[in-house]
Amino acid sequence: MERIQKGDTDAFSKLYDDLVRPIYRYFSFRVDPMIAEDLTEETFLKIWQNISKYKKQENPFTSWVYRIAHNLVCDHYRKQPSTYEEIDESLADPKKDAHPDHQMNRKLNEVHLREALLKLPDAYQQVITLKYINELENPVIAKTIQKSEGAVRILQFRALKQLRTLLEEKQEDF
Repeated sequence: MERIQKGDTDAFSKLYDDLVRPIYRYFSFRVDPMIAEDLTEETFLKIWQNISKYKKQENPFTSWVYRIAHNLVCDHYRKQPSTYEEIDESLADPKKDAHPDHQMNRKLNEVHLREALLKLPDAYQQVITLKYINELENPVIAKTIQKSEGAVRILQFRALKQLRTLLEEKQEDF
């Protein structure tokens, strides 16, 4: 971290390589995949521009990075009217379960999950994305969203409960 703060581009390149996929994954479940690429790029630009402001004692570095990413999502939605988009087919794993029926059901389930996720309040979306998509631990999530670990557990419980209800309603429609 000290090397990056001193302007070492090689150290920053290593950091980029380590974090680019998780940050893109975080965005890809919150916004359109094409926008996710732009926001990922913007996140690393902001990290580079503001790295001197990061203080190791305050928060883990990943919390600081995900906070930047969260703020970019908020900024994006403030500028854009809310729309629902289908999940891009490139996210599916082509090697796994190649049967067309299975692929169609999986794609439909992903679309339903994304639609239901986007109907949740922003705090619920963020907690579910950080916990289950980016696989972060509760202490890191708490620092990222600036809440206590207890509040994170409550948000997770409520978010999953509401998500389950939305998905069950969608299932009944079919």
